[in-house]
Amino acid sequence: MIDRVVDTIRDWGMEGGYFSTRAAAFGAGLALHGSNLWPQPAELQGLDGLSAMLAQAGALTKALAGGPYLLARLLDYSETFVSGRAHEYGTTLLLLAGLFNLLMLVDGLRLHKTERA
Repeated sequence: MIDRVVDTIRDWGMEGGYFSTRAAAFGAGLALHGSNLWPQPAELQGLDGLSAMLAQAGALTKALAGGPYLLARLLDYSETFVSGRAHEYGTTLLLLAGLFNLLMLVDGLRLHKTERA
């Protein structure tokens, strides 16, 4: 019984760490004026197919940050894709926030599977 309580506390602590890391990365990305919009076709003009696909994949990954991304969009934070490209650190931190969220989801699925077994 005590082992299950300790495991539950450890799991909640790990999830809290993931959440705070994601929120910090997203907040720092916004502070550095990283772009969080989907690239427009005019902005992708002149890029080869692979570069355009990577730009769209990066925008999708930033959207996977979840709640912070939706909050930024609701508050009309709108750096364009091109102007945000000048602030690579901010854009990279926004991308990392989406990846941290995916890591948190995968870890949650792993915990769910071990609880069932």
